[in-house]
Amino acid sequence: MREFIVEADGGSRGNPGPAGYGSVVIDAATGETLREAAEYIGVATNNVAEYKGLVAGLKAAHELDPAASVHVRMDSKLVVEQMTGRWKIKHPGMKPLAAEAAGIFPADRVTYEWIPRAENKHADRLANEAMDAGKRGERWSASDSTAELDARAARSAAQAPAGPPGDATAGAAKARAALAGSDTLAADNVAAQAPPVGWAAPADLSRPATFVLLRHGETALTPQKRFSGSGGSDPSLSDVGREQAERAAAAFSARGTIQAIVSSPLKRCQETAQAVAARLGLDVRIEDELRETDFGAWEGLTFGEVRERRPEELNAWLASPDAAPPGGESFAAVAHRVSAARDRLAAEYAGRTVLLVTHVTPIKTLVRLALGAPPESLFRMELSAASVSAVAYYGDGNASVRLLNDTSHLR
Repeated sequence: MREFIVEADGGSRGNPGPAGYGSVVIDAATGETLREAAEYIGVATNNVAEYKGLVAGLKAAHELDPAASVHVRMDSKLVVEQMTGRWKIKHPGMKPLAAEAAGIFPADRVTYEWIPRAENKHADRLANEAMDAGKRGERWSASDSTAELDARAARSAAQAPAGPPGDATAGAAKARAALAGSDTLAADNVAAQAPPVGWAAPADLSRPATFVLLRHGETALTPQKRFSGSGGSDPSLSDVGREQAERAAAAFSARGTIQAIVSSPLKRCQETAQAVAARLGLDVRIEDELRETDFGAWEGLTFGEVRERRPEELNAWLASPDAAPPGGESFAAVAHRVSAARDRLAAEYAGRTVLLVTHVTPIKTLVRLALGAPPESLFRMELSAASVSAVAYYGDGNASVRLLNDTSHLR
């Protein structure tokens, strides 16, 4: 049985905005590019464009050999997980596209693999060519495409050893040889394929998992500064909170960088997350470990009320991260579960940007741990309702705080 590899991608400049897809069919035995497809599709979301790229790639493979088996490689975690049945498809615009993709080949002859974006350059460049053509009012043309050559040159540049300073001539020669399709690079690249170490390891430094941290919008308890954790009444967003969520959603839609959404299970976070998801055409994944601290007997009280009624408990809580409100949860316990979620999600979303919709304590904890700051730093951070923060996590274990308590989208 013949085997094809289908690489597909899609993009939207605005999400939703002007969108296009690209896909390529490769002979699995020889590595030869057999077919390219790309198209500008008008205004759409990233996910719709990615699904259309998948459909186009599978159709092209079917035209070449309807009896073949197909291995799909995409950098869209959403599409891969939904097509394998591990995630549900909730967005109405994607259900018919997923059904169309599933009907092109028998299910037992198609497999799916998520790959980092850096390994999907060919399809990505095709999608961008299609969007560029659409901007000019033209159709994408295979005869004008340089996507394969560009992707091949990029792979060659990534594989080539750095060499001594000033060795630009050798690098340029290798790039020219790659563009010409020269086979002379094969022997040279054998050594380059060995995984680099230390400063040379690109996977550790070039493709972080970026967590965009969105605190939920206001509830009725927020302006009153009452303890509102995971052990209380689970309030919904107020009218102000819903407006804040919509403003955040509009800002993320304009930026077009969010590739997945993960939310605390509490109602105020899910409502905030759904507002963003509706704009971006994404599903919301629930992560229980992102819930707020359980404040036990203090739920619904203000800080002043706790100080007046339970001064010894409050003083102990302020003095140690291991102290918990009666019937509640300590900051140390929160840090333990949040760090476990962080590690799991950072590994899963390596090289991608994911929106985490959560609460004050989890966000401050992620920032504190990234900075290596002591537990008392939790009391020294301001975190407004519907504010945005960001932390990037690298494969070598390092983290970088990129943003804290940004509220510019609410003005």
